[in-house]
Amino acid sequence: MPDVLTLGEAMVSIRSKTALRMGGEAHLSVAGSESNVAIGLARLGHQAAWIGAVGNDEPGRLIQRTLRAEGVDTRYLRFSDESFTGFIAFDQPAHDITRVSYHRRGSAGSTLTAAECLAALEETRPRLLHVTGITPALSDEAGAATLSAVRAAASGGVHVSFDVNYRGRLWSRADAAVVLRELLPHVDTVFASDDELDLLTDASDPVTELLASVNEVVVTAGGKGAWSHTNAGTIHQPALPVTVVDSIGAGDAFVSGYLSGTLDELPTSARLDRATASGAFCVGAFGDWESLPTREELSLLAQSHGTALR
Repeated sequence: MPDVLTLGEAMVSIRSKTALRMGGEAHLSVAGSESNVAIGLARLGHQAAWIGAVGNDEPGRLIQRTLRAEGVDTRYLRFSDESFTGFIAFDQPAHDITRVSYHRRGSAGSTLTAAECLAALEETRPRLLHVTGITPALSDEAGAATLSAVRAAASGGVHVSFDVNYRGRLWSRADAAVVLRELLPHVDTVFASDDELDLLTDASDPVTELLASVNEVVVTAGGKGAWSHTNAGTIHQPALPVTVVDSIGAGDAFVSGYLSGTLDELPTSARLDRATASGAFCVGAFGDWESLPTREELSLLAQSHGTALR
């Protein structure tokens, strides 16, 4: 049975290192915040399962094959004959400036249901459920599925983690705030960037306000590092000094590292260490998940720059 259950939409991705309108070579892969986290946790030695729907098409088969190859449990992946697999395109008009184009409205991923999420929870009884603020933005049905899952998990004693992951292309900040705040009473750990906290509360001191209902608030700020806030205090972890090649997926890498440390019952400082190391691996190469580390690779960043391991 999985240590972690996560749910959301996985899409087929196309990446170009130049402006997409110029044509030329592109790389075909898979993208999706929750599936990225599942892959990251699997690489770090945990049993991870992903719930989601894809089209009964070749892109959907690519997603299934990729997740399986990475050791993610796909028994709860549903193929839809009525809907298509979502698609996302990335191009880079300048170094580390990534432009995103979505083709996902009405996709299979937006048809995720509460019934299938609750059935998976009941069958697996995972130690941890991970959700993001992306899934509720896809459709009312997917939003209801997310809320039902976190409610059921919390009532069953499952640790619930929630990454805000706001996407302005999917909904307004006002709409997001209404929906995401409903999740908070059922959440143990919140992940948010420093510019997302106002989506969760109107308080002038958002962290203190959030800690009245959740156990931990982890705030990320890119090159400034990350902070873990609990009622016992605050711990800061600086970002690791690495050359950024592609920042897409860094947040998911950070979350996978942090949740890995949580599952291993590490102290907060060690969880932050693993999270920042995972994020550093991700930004050092192209792709959402391709460069996520294994447990054995985590220590490699301690090597001097340019080291050749022979």
